[in-house]
Amino acid sequence: MSSPSKNAAIIGAGPAGLMAAEVLAQGGAAVTVYDAMPSAGRKFLMAGRGGLNLTHSEPLPQFLTRYREAMPHLQAAIDVFPPQALRDWSEALGQETFVGSSGRVFPKVFKASPLLRAWLRRLDSMGVKLALRHRWVGRDEQSRLRFETPGGPLVVDPCATVLALGGASWPRLGSDGAWTEILAAGGVKISPLQPANSGFTVAWSEIFRDRFEGQPLKGVALTFGKHSIRGEAIITRTGIEGGAIYALSTALREAIVISGQATLYIALRPDLEQKELIARLSGSRGKQSLSNFLRKAVGLSPVAIGLLQEAAKASGASLASMSPADLAHLINAMPIELTGTAPIARAISTAGGVPFDELDADFMLRRLPGVFAAGEMLDWEAPTGGYLLQASFATGVAAGRGALRWLNS
Repeated sequence: MSSPSKNAAIIGAGPAGLMAAEVLAQGGAAVTVYDAMPSAGRKFLMAGRGGLNLTHSEPLPQFLTRYREAMPHLQAAIDVFPPQALRDWSEALGQETFVGSSGRVFPKVFKASPLLRAWLRRLDSMGVKLALRHRWVGRDEQSRLRFETPGGPLVVDPCATVLALGGASWPRLGSDGAWTEILAAGGVKISPLQPANSGFTVAWSEIFRDRFEGQPLKGVALTFGKHSIRGEAIITRTGIEGGAIYALSTALREAIVISGQATLYIALRPDLEQKELIARLSGSRGKQSLSNFLRKAVGLSPVAIGLLQEAAKASGASLASMSPADLAHLINAMPIELTGTAPIARAISTAGGVPFDELDADFMLRRLPGVFAAGEMLDWEAPTGGYLLQASFATGVAAGRGALRWLNS
């Protein structure tokens, strides 16, 4: 049974916040989860539209490297609540999981909504209260929490608070980054929020943009500096995005911040060696158009041919005048100049936020005793593939345990 003297407020009803609420309720605290939106877990549901990628099955040492500079700060939390623990937790809610061909872990139903519904039922049975349409607007002179609600202003004075307000991507789903100003006013250092796992802008020609917007590039290899990955990308009206792009987004974003642009190289037929390409391109074209010749001889899609034409124009050359060797080189080392990062509101996730040196080992804000932070509002980033949700769940558990220790101290 919960104790009135051990009451906790969770602000943010996403994975990190709900997990903190579960940990606190299990520990006997009276818990209320506040969220500005009309329903819980909106971005979580959006993440599951194409299949909810909960976590990844790769060995934990390799798994942890995906968090790059943040690995030392996240390792303890993920060690306590690793991928297998997340799978066990999901299955305890009646949502069995499976490992896909890429090593990613999904619920068998492939959706987020059944898992979220089962989770909310469990939390309700534990006595966790959900206060929706409650927007946190700061703290008053007595350090009490202030909310704007449909019924007017509300002041709450919990014994412990867990902030799990997300980053600033997809703000219409609730993560708008407004909390940065509130915490900064309280003396908390904030690293500027930046888009992560995002697309990039490219100055496409009008003809290319109008014809190929939304077209996929399949089976390509992307290279930037020492980083290379095979996968897929999608042409957008303003640039390029997709899984392979997201995997390189950190390095690309940092280069754009420094230099104002970044040149990405795409191998359109990475499975064909240079000699084979040259041999195929040296055949007689006959009466075929260049596009038909490239499609039949090399297996290029219309969008790939369009990209070659864009690259040739940018260099002042013509595809038709290129030698087989030059054309073969361009096909597997085609440059695209990225002129900027797509807006943060369209990014999958967010970099920046509360630096880890602002937290103690229990994920409590050093400058705000009794206030803990978890999830994407912390300064870490990771690629897609289950790493984002895993760290959100794990830091929610860590902050919940930290808050419970605070309540019991």
